[in-house]
Amino acid sequence: MTEHSTYSGGTHESGAPRESDSHSLSLGSNGPLMLHDVALVEKLARFDRERIPERSPHAKGSGAFGEFVVTEDVSRFTKASFLQPGAKTRMLARFSTVAGELGSPDTWRDVRGFALKFYTDEGNFDMVGNNTPIFFVRDPMKFPDFIHSQKRTPDSGLRSGNMQWDFWTLSPESAHQVAYLMGPRGLPRSWREMNGYSSHAYMWVNEEGEKFWVMYHFLSDQGVHNMSNEDATTLAGVDGDFHRRDLFDAIENEEFPSWRLEVQIMPYEEAKDYRFNPFDLTKTWSKKDYPRIPVGRFTLNENPTNHYAEIEQAAFSPSNTVPGTGLSPDKMLLGRVFSYPDAQRNRLGTNFSQLPVNAPKSKVNSYDKEGAMQFHHSGNAPVYAPNSYGRPYADQQSVSDSGWEADGSLVRAAYTLHPEDDDFGQAHTLVREVYTEEERQGLVQTVVGSLTGVVEPVLSRVFAYWTKIDAEVGAHIEHAYYMGLDEQVPGNDPQDDEIAS
Repeated sequence: MTEHSTYSGGTHESGAPRESDSHSLSLGSNGPLMLHDVALVEKLARFDRERIPERSPHAKGSGAFGEFVVTEDVSRFTKASFLQPGAKTRMLARFSTVAGELGSPDTWRDVRGFALKFYTDEGNFDMVGNNTPIFFVRDPMKFPDFIHSQKRTPDSGLRSGNMQWDFWTLSPESAHQVAYLMGPRGLPRSWREMNGYSSHAYMWVNEEGEKFWVMYHFLSDQGVHNMSNEDATTLAGVDGDFHRRDLFDAIENEEFPSWRLEVQIMPYEEAKDYRFNPFDLTKTWSKKDYPRIPVGRFTLNENPTNHYAEIEQAAFSPSNTVPGTGLSPDKMLLGRVFSYPDAQRNRLGTNFSQLPVNAPKSKVNSYDKEGAMQFHHSGNAPVYAPNSYGRPYADQQSVSDSGWEADGSLVRAAYTLHPEDDDFGQAHTLVREVYTEEERQGLVQTVVGSLTGVVEPVLSRVFAYWTKIDAEVGAHIEHAYYMGLDEQVPGNDPQDDEIAS
C-alpha cells in the first residue's frame, strides 16, 4: 500500500499523482516552458493522438446496448444456441449514415447502416445490414468505386451529384436501391422508426446438418416513419445530431425501442433454380414464395456510458458467425467478410477484438498473437499448433457444415443469369406497385432536386435510367427538370412553351 493509495486528484497515465491539471511547469511565472514537464508533454502528445481514422463508409452514427430474446421455435432450421427458444443474449446496435463523414448531418438522404453484435455463449455473431433490403452493386470489385462516387471530388473537395449519377447510371444494377433511396424511406424520421435488413442471404444449419438459406428482417415496433425533404434540410442545419439525440433521449427516458426479428427461409436446393439469383444483393425474395417467420425481439435499453469506447471503437463484421450460422455465395458478402475486419485492423489496431466492446463473452483460445496493444495473451503456453504440451487446437477434417458445393473454371464474370434476372424489374415493382401516387410524385421531386450540377452526358443517362425503371416516372422527371430550368430564366413563362407547341 503506497502513501498515495487514497489520492483522489488527477493522475498520470501511469497512475502516479499529477501536480496540476491547470498549470504548466515554467521558469518563473512568466518564463518559458520546460520540455521535462512530463504532465504537459503527456497531455499534449496524448491529445494529438485522440482521433483514430473514421470509418470510410458509415462514419457518422451512434448506438446502444440491449437484449435479444427468442420468442418462437426455429430450432428445426438452426442449431445456433442464441436462436433457441427462450434464449436471451446481450447485444449492441449501431446505426449510421453511409456516405457522410464523422461530422455530417444525420438527416441527409442516405442509406442507414443497421449493425448488430450479439454476445453469444458460442462467440460473437454480427449482423451488419442496412435499413434497405438491397444494395447498389452486386460485386465487391465495384464497392470502393461506389463509395468514392458518394464522397468528394479530388479538385474541389465537394460532394458531386454529377459524380453520383455518373456511377449509378453506368451501373444499372443500382436501379432498385436508387429507387428505394429516392423514395420515402431514404429519409427515416428516426433510427427507432426504421426497419433493418441483412440484405444478404446467409445460411442456417440445424442439428441434423440440414442447410437453409435465410434473410433477416428486423421490423420496428415503433412503426416505419419518414420525414420530408424540407424537414430533413431544416434539421441538418438546426441539429446535425438529430438521430443520435433522439435515440439517446428515448432510452434515457425509458422509452426503450424494440424490433421484431423475422426471417425468410429458402430450402437449400431451391436456390439452384429459383426464378432469379437469390444471392444477388440487388434483389429481394418474394414474401409470397418465402413468407416471413417470427423468431424473437431485441430491445435497446442501455445507453453507452462512453461514446468513444463503446460506439466509435465498436467493430462489426459479417465474418463473425457462430455454429448453426454461415455465409452464402453472395459475392458482395464474401468480399465484406475479408474487408470489414481488415478495415478494423487499420482503424483500431491489430488487437481490436480485445477491446471490451468487441471482446466475446465466450473463452478465446486463438493462436494469433502479439501485435500492437495486445492485452490478453496465452502466457507461456505453446504459440503454435499442433503441439505436444496440452494446449488444445482445432484439427477437424470434414466437409464444412455451413459450406456449399461449387464447380467450374476460375473466371472474372457476372453471375450466371436465372430466368427472371434483370436490373430494372424489381425497381419498377417498387415504384409502380409499392409507392403511392403521392410517394411517386415525391420521388420525382427528390430526383430532380438531386440533379443540381449534373451535366451531359450524365444528365441524359439519368432520364434514360429512370425511363427504364418506369416510363411514366422517367418522363415526369425529365419534364419537371426542364420546367424548373425554364422557371429560372428571368421573364420566361414555361406556359409560353406549351402554348407554342
